Amino acid sequence: MADGACVEAIIARLALRFETGVDAAELADVALEMSSAELRKRDRLERIADLLRHRSDIFATLRQTAAAVRHERDEWETDAAVVRRLAAGFDAAATISQAASVQLSSLGDEEKLSAATDEIAAWLEGQGFTGTDRDILDIGCGIGRFERALSHAAHRIVGIDISPEMISVARRRCAGLRNVDLRPTSGLDLADFSNASFDCVLAVDSFPYLVLAGLAERYFEEISRVLKPSGRAALLNYSYRGSPALDRADVHRLAEAHGMQVMVDGEKPFLLWDGNAFLLTASDGTLRPKDCSGVKQARAQSEGGLDGARRQDRHHLCRQGKGSDAGAMTIWAEDKVEETRKLHTEQCRLVGNRINSDQYHAADRLSQD
Repeated sequence: MADGACVEAIIARLALRFETGVDAAELADVALEMSSAELRKRDRLERIADLLRHRSDIFATLRQTAAAVRHERDEWETDAAVVRRLAAGFDAAATISQAASVQLSSLGDEEKLSAATDEIAAWLEGQGFTGTDRDILDIGCGIGRFERALSHAAHRIVGIDISPEMISVARRRCAGLRNVDLRPTSGLDLADFSNASFDCVLAVDSFPYLVLAGLAERYFEEISRVLKPSGRAALLNYSYRGSPALDRADVHRLAEAHGMQVMVDGEKPFLLWDGNAFLLTASDGTLRPKDCSGVKQARAQSEGGLDGARRQDRHHLCRQGKGSDAGAMTIWAEDKVEETRKLHTEQCRLVGNRINSDQYHAADRLSQD
């Protein structure tokens, strides 16, 4: 969105960042303290505060769901170990809230999730991604929401996921859809599928976890292999690093290395979800890519700051870019909470000193008596 993230996205990011230690009412106060001269932003902050204050149960569910899936990687973890841990995390998340487990900004509301899913599906159809003669592979299908949304507009959809629980939920939700096939996957490759077996590959919010597991390049190679000539791949969110320039540079580098062209370059085309959209096509396709001038410059700049961009500091853990409303509020909230904690610590120290002083004088008086 041109004017920043929607209320639901900001609430979701706050839940992701502040999993413990800060209650919803405190964050509501922070939202109200963030004054804005712009009426639209002020209204959004008031809506955020209202939801945090009066629907703390929703925020608690989001926190619990977010906490089930850890978005950091330990130095000792292998790629396979990260995938196994993520699979277990998504199993747990799906049992807490099916809707929130696949899109935290749905706030666990099935109607909100359905509306966002329909918006994304409409965008895919508008990009020529679908067709009743097309076979689609959905990487990280979750609870099967895109299988349901796109089944009428495809010949066949195969959804794969590393979470057995999510596949189980997806099969229940998609029961009766004869052109939908849902399968568990190792998460390490697409070895179950032969070369040139799909017209399109979809990956909604799954590449960030492939990036985390160190498997992004392998999956680009695999996607290129399973796509038919002129096939397309839609990657909606590439990473959660908080650096759009670095994401674009990586996508261009990997696409070029594996014979694909970038048609849509990290745009934000959705109103109900704040994901970045990349659309790729095989290099021998009939479509021509958009003007990609400036990509080399962005790549050079991103390479210079690669280490900084990959640090999981407070600006990047929140899943937002610098300057966004969500990012601003998250950082503001962290600062305010830290300020409050420091003040509380100082007050405790002063009170402690006063108590010690009173005890000293009382003891002194007793000794004099």
